[in-house]
Amino acid sequence: MITDLFAARSQMAMSLGFHIIFAIIGIGMPLLMIISEALYLKTKDQTYLKLAKKWAQGTAILFVVGAVSGTALSFELGLLWPNFMKFAGPIIGMPFSLEGFAFFLEAIFLGIYFYGWDRVSPGAHWFAGLMVFIFGTASAVFVICANAWMNSPAGFTLENGVITHFDPFEAMFNPAAFTETLHMTLAAYVSVGFAAAGVHALKLLKQPGSRFHQKGLLIAFWVGACVIPLQLFSGHLSAAHVAEHQPIKLAAMEGLWETTAGAPLTIFGWPNAKLEKTEYGIEIPYMLSILAYRDPHAVVRGLKSFPKENLPPIWPVHVAFQIMIFAGTAMLGAAFLGALLLYRRRGGFWKRRFLKLLVLCSPLGFIAVETGWMVTEIGRQPWVIYNIMRTKDAVTPMPHLFVPFLLFSALYFFLGIVVVYLLRKRVFNDVDG
Repeated sequence: MITDLFAARSQMAMSLGFHIIFAIIGIGMPLLMIISEALYLKTKDQTYLKLAKKWAQGTAILFVVGAVSGTALSFELGLLWPNFMKFAGPIIGMPFSLEGFAFFLEAIFLGIYFYGWDRVSPGAHWFAGLMVFIFGTASAVFVICANAWMNSPAGFTLENGVITHFDPFEAMFNPAAFTETLHMTLAAYVSVGFAAAGVHALKLLKQPGSRFHQKGLLIAFWVGACVIPLQLFSGHLSAAHVAEHQPIKLAAMEGLWETTAGAPLTIFGWPNAKLEKTEYGIEIPYMLSILAYRDPHAVVRGLKSFPKENLPPIWPVHVAFQIMIFAGTAMLGAAFLGALLLYRRRGGFWKRRFLKLLVLCSPLGFIAVETGWMVTEIGRQPWVIYNIMRTKDAVTPMPHLFVPFLLFSALYFFLGIVVVYLLRKRVFNDVDG
């Protein structure tokens, strides 16, 4: 069973890690599209129209591949985790159903947007793009609400292991729903903004003075730069929620072993499970208590205060959390520097040094999202539904799970090649202007 559990978790982790990239692009790319088209409608500058069409092509390609990987995930939920779905399906079925409804509306309006150039009025065409943006975001929000329920289950009554009553609305709008959906949605805008800015910066290094890539860079940069401070604030809200509802996860994130009043914030460091301490870390006194409870003398529970059988894997959670924080801080620094250079108007924004910096920052949003989800999911272990159902009790009894693991790995590898090929051919090819 341990081998089957490892295979099931590995397959789910791989599927989620692959699909989440397309999910956040489906949230963020339509925002770039509608901003660019709005600027075209206002200025009649054909460069903005070219940008909107290029970004629409990328959105369509990634939407299709994301639909395939998302469909695979829906099958995996039933095939790999039947006990979880049997228990949770009636409770969180509504957000999954609403996600499907939003997904179909997104697909309809994306078809209108992609094929509606010169076929519908400019205003109607922009409105179709706006609907792609709204329903793409809504689709992700509904799924995140279901995941939030796994972290803070609510909306049901459990008697002797049997559900006697449930409220789907209370379950969907569970205590973790707001902080998780806000943090993830803002992360999508930041990730796509910096990724697109990096692509255009790379093109400008090869084609200095290109108006197309200059305008694309400015739009993408300002989206990322304006949202990243909000994203860090939403991260603070998420951490405060975790401190209240999942203190064991907070302790793992920080590598805090001893229950401490006025707990320090640990930067870097390596949790040593044998010695039960975090080595080589840099501590900022009182900061964890302040961030978690707004009180410099607040008591923060350490890992030693929890039963060992309930502890998550410590070092993956702590290291993933540190990487996420580093990526977010680096993007905030790049955003501040870029805004300062544009404010000074001395051309420093377009110099090769800063363009290279943006290229280096381009993957950081995706890295932060992946590591953030690792914190969310691994930090909840050993529970699939926090304090209700253990992961080992949710897995399928079907043997030889390494076979579907290999098959799905091959599927994602093939889809990855297809995405790279189509993006290089249809989106990343050179554009005059």
